Amino acid sequence: MTDTWVRRARRHTIGDTLRRSRLRHPDKPALKWKDEEVTYRELDERVNRLANGLLAAGVEKGDRIAMLSKNCLDFAVVWFAVARAGAVFVPINFMLGAEEVRYILEHSQSAGFFVAPDLLETAEKAVEGLDFVRYRGLVDTPESRGPWRSVADWSAGQPETEPDVDIDDGDVVNILYTSGTESRPKGAMLTHRSLIAEYVSGIIDGELTAEDRIIHALPLFHSAQFHVLLGPQIYLGAWGVIVEGAAPELVMETVSRERVTQLFCPPTVWISLLRHPRFDEYDLSSLQKCYYGAAIMPVEVLKELTRRLPGARFWNAYGQTEVAPLAMILRPEDQLRKPGAAGKPCINVESKIVDDEGREVPPGTVGEIVHRTPHAMIGYYNDPEKTAAAFEDGWFHSGDLGVMDEDGYFTVVDRKKDMIKTGGENVASREVEEAIYQHPGVAEVAVIGVPHPYWIEAVTAVVVPKAGSRLTEEELIAFCRERLAGFKVPKFVVITEALPKNPSGKILKRQLRDVYQHLGERPVS
Repeated sequence: MTDTWVRRARRHTIGDTLRRSRLRHPDKPALKWKDEEVTYRELDERVNRLANGLLAAGVEKGDRIAMLSKNCLDFAVVWFAVARAGAVFVPINFMLGAEEVRYILEHSQSAGFFVAPDLLETAEKAVEGLDFVRYRGLVDTPESRGPWRSVADWSAGQPETEPDVDIDDGDVVNILYTSGTESRPKGAMLTHRSLIAEYVSGIIDGELTAEDRIIHALPLFHSAQFHVLLGPQIYLGAWGVIVEGAAPELVMETVSRERVTQLFCPPTVWISLLRHPRFDEYDLSSLQKCYYGAAIMPVEVLKELTRRLPGARFWNAYGQTEVAPLAMILRPEDQLRKPGAAGKPCINVESKIVDDEGREVPPGTVGEIVHRTPHAMIGYYNDPEKTAAAFEDGWFHSGDLGVMDEDGYFTVVDRKKDMIKTGGENVASREVEEAIYQHPGVAEVAVIGVPHPYWIEAVTAVVVPKAGSRLTEEELIAFCRERLAGFKVPKFVVITEALPKNPSGKILKRQLRDVYQHLGERPVS
């Protein structure tokens, strides 16, 4: 029994971060959503009521609870309630189709599923016949719909006190599904300890404080907004405003009205803000800390941002879902001194460049970026083989090819595997290829990313038709729209007679990228 009490006294979990902020700042506003603003005391009480409701219904420690929703206050409430109940939160990309959602539910064997009303049709198709999804909830609405009970219904009559669940820092609390470079997404298992170590790195290297006013505009299901900003905000006791999305006018209006000090966007969104005709009409002078990630920021765009937002400082955040997701930071003073660099490892991260044999290479030599960090996942859910490959030699292998300079700054130069990052989202080329191969007129296809002024990388399919088949770009794009989430659908399709290959028959995608690198200059229809 003594060991249990010692462990409880030393516990440092996701649920603990909220409670400690409540104790420090009970009456301080925590989160604002539309016209509603809740204090840290009110947020903590809502979380406790829902956590107690889940436990009363039969949710057990370790159960996976999935969520399909756009940004809303209930995203935070469900997340912390699931963590307090000792369960595992599984957020799902709301842009996925029913079959893609169904795969994640089946693979994770999620016992619960919380859904936003506007996505209920997709959710019902996804759960059809899945009897193991026993607990169903609706978020961002006061009304229940059949078996889909509102958060208010789940919480009704439940105590506002924290439930007594024996949770350890090393327990898995979050599974984030990432397409990576495979045709099927993999579930990265993150523990309380992984996430809090990453929060500390982000707070220190990103210079976050309890006085910050943060806007949550990017999708919260994505690890960047979720764990680089929302988690640290609650940990610190800062203030945050949640908005529906990153539409330029909504972001600028919110920043101006709420005097937001901190904003994170991928380069595509920063570009859309700059190009908006009303950019100079909004008072954005409150912005002090601005972050970007998911792709390289064009230097000319960065120069323009610093000129038009003179009070703001910029950071580049590099990483991936499997490291929760922050691994490196390029600080404000290095933005123009080291253009295009990912930066240096964060305070809780150690990184190096290795060759194919796992040997460290000297500065200036291209190799794979690998990390040692407590941020790292403990593995891929139900996939020991891929877990073993990812952690070969006791380092987490990022799959990114990079180079380190003499000053210790890392730059990502290519991807070891064929990942396309478009508009801040990861797209596995193989998944798109497999969808296109379903077309009866396709003989061969290679999917690549080409540089694009808005998307940074545009998904592009290079297709060889079968003999006698007459394919068109429009036909194949429409075919993909029926089978893939919108962001995975090719922006461009090239019809060609043959694909370049090496003597062993491997398609030379780098050569294709060289040939079609100017394709992104075409307008996207």
